[in-house]
Amino acid sequence: MKKTVITVFTMALLASCVSKKKYVQLEQEKGELQSQLQKSQVENEELESKFAAIQERVDEYNGKINSLTEENNSMMVTVDDVAVISEDTKEGMRKTLENVDPVLLSEAKTLKDSMNLAVSYNLQKSMNNSSLNEDEDIAIDIDETVVMISISDKLLFNTASYRVSNKANDILQKLADVINSEPSIEVMVEGHTDPRSIHNEKVADNWDLSVLRATSVVRKLQNDFNVAPEKLIASGRSSYQPLVENDSKEGRAKNRRTRIVILPNINKFFALMASNE
Repeated sequence: MKKTVITVFTMALLASCVSKKKYVQLEQEKGELQSQLQKSQVENEELESKFAAIQERVDEYNGKINSLTEENNSMMVTVDDVAVISEDTKEGMRKTLENVDPVLLSEAKTLKDSMNLAVSYNLQKSMNNSSLNEDEDIAIDIDETVVMISISDKLLFNTASYRVSNKANDILQKLADVINSEPSIEVMVEGHTDPRSIHNEKVADNWDLSVLRATSVVRKLQNDFNVAPEKLIASGRSSYQPLVENDSKEGRAKNRRTRIVILPNINKFFALMASNE
């Protein structure tokens, strides 16, 4: 009987030890699971934060894509590697071409040809509506999208001088009226001389004289005739682009000139046309 009691007690003790060991193991596993859970929660929060950042970037890109879609008609395209125009510009150009002589229109084979024809039409219309008329001292030529107005030296300057004379006020006023009537253009003023050498305390040579004359005209247009300075460019050509031979007094007089080159900004040009419809 005693032996039986001892055996039962021993088994109970072993069972108690096994249960405690199992308990400790379970507690340890519980701790590990809690640690993993906390780690997972932290990682989840980090993932949610990263996801939110990624979603924000996706939304930003979607916004840009939608914006580009809405502005598609204003996106720029290159024409024969020489000009950049938008879809809206091309639409304005098509409307202009409806007024162009069908014979001239039939000769336009490319988009560039059509663009040149449309801009030339509007520039010619602008020039025809101005008070700037050609005479023996003024020559106006339109070459595709560029208007060139050549003004004789004697209308602007005294001999060997770069100061604009008061007698030039009338012609410069008319020129300013043309420039100011069209906000979409830039204007390059070129000074040209004859080859006779010049050198004094104020002028080094013909290069110097041609540039000084161009800048004098630019300043006059800006200060006295309210032409926006950002539209103006001054340049000098010296005597190296003569119109005729310099072997006579008349020839040299013809080569002494100021050339006004009107350069339209194609997109602004047609945008302005559209706003005036």
